Amino acid sequence: MKGIDPVRLEREEAWLGDAVLSLFSRQYILQHTGGMGQEEFAAMTSNAFLSAFGPPTRVESWIGQVYQQEGLEAAFRYIEREFLPLYLKQKKKRR
Repeated sequence: MKGIDPVRLEREEAWLGDAVLSLFSRQYILQHTGGMGQEEFAAMTSNAFLSAFGPPTRVESWIGQVYQQEGLEAAFRYIEREFLPLYLKQKKKRR
């Protein structure tokens, strides 16, 4: 039996992680700005932002792993705890 290709696994996890991060970001923007800010969404989900934590695919795969193992709410808490503080700090500097 062949082992799982780790590159493919990371990409699959990242694909899910990207979706979870996108949903979190859109929900966050709606709740905190009352609008559908495309610029803010792009900033929260960009590879440039994710690069602050590591390779973007790997970062998204971490989110995907949490989602698969613990569910959506846990993944949202993970994003809020691990990524949102830096995003808010960068947002403040952009102003």
